[in-house]
Amino acid sequence: MTTAIHPPLTNLDAPTVKGRLKRAIIGGKLADLGRLPRYIAFALLGGAAIWGPITGYLKAAPLTYKSTTSLILPGSGASASMNLNGIGQASSYANSAFASNAVSPTETYKRLLDADRIVDAAADSLDLSRADLGRPRVNLVDQTSLIHFETTGGSPAEAQARGDAILAAFFAELDALRADEQQTREDSSLGAIQDYRDSVASTRIDIEDLQASTGLLSVAQYDALLAQHTILEAELRNQQAIVFEQEAALNALAVSLGIDVSLAAVTLKLFADNEYRQLIDQAADHAADLADALSQYGTSHPKVQDAGRAKAQADGAATARAVGLTGLSAAQLAGLDVAPNGERAALLAELVGMHAKYMGAKEQFDAMVAQNTAQSARLDEMASAAALLQDLQRDFSVAEAVFASAIARTQTTKSDVYASYPLVQVLENPSLPDAPSSPNRKLAIAAGGAATFMMIIGLLLGWTRSAIITTLIKKTTGVA
Repeated sequence: MTTAIHPPLTNLDAPTVKGRLKRAIIGGKLADLGRLPRYIAFALLGGAAIWGPITGYLKAAPLTYKSTTSLILPGSGASASMNLNGIGQASSYANSAFASNAVSPTETYKRLLDADRIVDAAADSLDLSRADLGRPRVNLVDQTSLIHFETTGGSPAEAQARGDAILAAFFAELDALRADEQQTREDSSLGAIQDYRDSVASTRIDIEDLQASTGLLSVAQYDALLAQHTILEAELRNQQAIVFEQEAALNALAVSLGIDVSLAAVTLKLFADNEYRQLIDQAADHAADLADALSQYGTSHPKVQDAGRAKAQADGAATARAVGLTGLSAAQLAGLDVAPNGERAALLAELVGMHAKYMGAKEQFDAMVAQNTAQSARLDEMASAAALLQDLQRDFSVAEAVFASAIARTQTTKSDVYASYPLVQVLENPSLPDAPSSPNRKLAIAAGGAATFMMIIGLLLGWTRSAIITTLIKKTTGVA
């Protein structure tokens, strides 16, 4: 066994304190792998310091789920109006909940959502204590009328159920507050209403007696009848002018055609019958044959005699058919227009149509004359009653005004249910969370990853600090 003998270290071999300090500050060369174990150790210690607490938090922290609910307050106001027995109109208007800068409805409802009685009522509905339920976290969205609140639970269904319980308790409390306000206002007005009603009753009885005896319910009814009578008189004059105009046109067309209206109607009826037209055509053919025979032979020739007999038989058959269709005699049928074809047939039809319009207009005129006479008589009977009724109603209006005012105040306050507590609607029902809100694994891992990344960047800067410092010195001193 041999023992190696090393020469003692001299001052030149031992690193000086100044050299070690410079190495610690400036660092070594980039290719100096002797520093690698120290950097690996720092990286392991840093990673353990970063990921150890994160891992412990993710494993030990209980799961918590968060359910969110959104409410909105409509910004428009509300108005209500009613007519009071012809006296006037009572109206009520509630300003928008956001019209005043002194009171913020969203702040009011935020405080109400967090009130002890709301939390207690919600906890009682879930058979929980106030501490177990916890308070909702209420947030207001700036420059909007939105209210968000959050509830937490150990499961998604539990978080949602707590949100529903808070919401139900909130709306129940709002209804109770509004009902209490309405009842207080109504009670303060009911005492005086009975006195006002009694003072109006006596005048009302006089008006009802007059209405029952005359059948006139109001002065407006008389005015309406008078207006209708005036309109009827104008329509009567207009209808009379129409009758005169139609009568003149009818007579002018009848004179131009040279035929009476009744005969024109009979003519159209006959020539609408196919059999009669065929008989007329046959008579015309026989007449042509007779004229042709007379142009060749004398009146005693057999062909002329046969053509004459054929024409006479055709004329007789046509006359018999016409008598059967119209019920007129052969002498009366002599004035018929036997050739209503082309434009003349259209004029005959127009004549018949104008006669029908004239008769309808005349019947309407006669009915309007009778109606105008009846209305004039009724208006004469109701004139004095209308004047008396107007006087009674004027006296009644004075007594009724005070009573109506009290009724109006009572009734309009019922419609103004959102005056003190504005309308609020559920914009988003309590949500059913699909992932726990705490612990937030993604956020924790992201934070650990970011810290690890920054640690690695720091170690890389430490490894290359010698080259960076040397480069900066050269740039500053201008040494190549």
